[in-house]
Amino acid sequence: MAIHKTPTTTPTSAPATGQSATYSQTQTGSEQSQELLNEKKRAINEVFALFKLNYHNQFSAAFPDTETLHHAKRLWLEALLAFAPQDIMQGAKRAILQSEYLPTVHKMLQLCAAGENGLPEARAAYREACNAPSPKTNYNWSHLAIYHAGRESNWFFLANNPESIAYPVFAEHYRKICERVLGGEKLTAPEQLKLEENPGSPLSKEENSKRLSEMRAKLGI
Repeated sequence: MAIHKTPTTTPTSAPATGQSATYSQTQTGSEQSQELLNEKKRAINEVFALFKLNYHNQFSAAFPDTETLHHAKRLWLEALLAFAPQDIMQGAKRAILQSEYLPTVHKMLQLCAAGENGLPEARAAYREACNAPSPKTNYNWSHLAIYHAGRESNWFFLANNPESIAYPVFAEHYRKICERVLGGEKLTAPEQLKLEENPGSPLSKEENSKRLSEMRAKLGI
């Protein structure tokens, strides 16, 4: 008996133009996300390299072997994932400039967030404090933390000592004030000095001297 075979047809694939486009877009977004993650990994590696150079003994004690170091890098990456690579690097530079101690993850979170609060790094803040004209209360500060750190350091001290002596004092005051800002404290703006519209009669030499002394005491100069 002859067996009649039913002809078989190979199903044709439906056009997948839309699927290909969707896949392509998804792949592109995934690639961009992976590239950003890779940039953050590179930033973490650079941070640890900087810390090794600047905190050599502390670094060796904290990360005595390769396994501990790798675990620490993964922890730091997860903790700092919300920050852009440049913010992570800036946070590391703030750590080096502001402290002689290797920062913890918690401290790095604060240092990375400092950029979002508009806080300049310590050396730039010191130079602004020294270069700002008098009266300091009337100057348009890039951040009030600089004014308060300068006042706490004593304007006269900053103006009359070399950077090698004055900067460490300023940096310590600035560090403490930055911590308060990062903790949520709102710094008060200084009361600006106003020129008298009707000065009246000229002051005597004694009165001028007294006024000058009072002003210097008020301004801290």
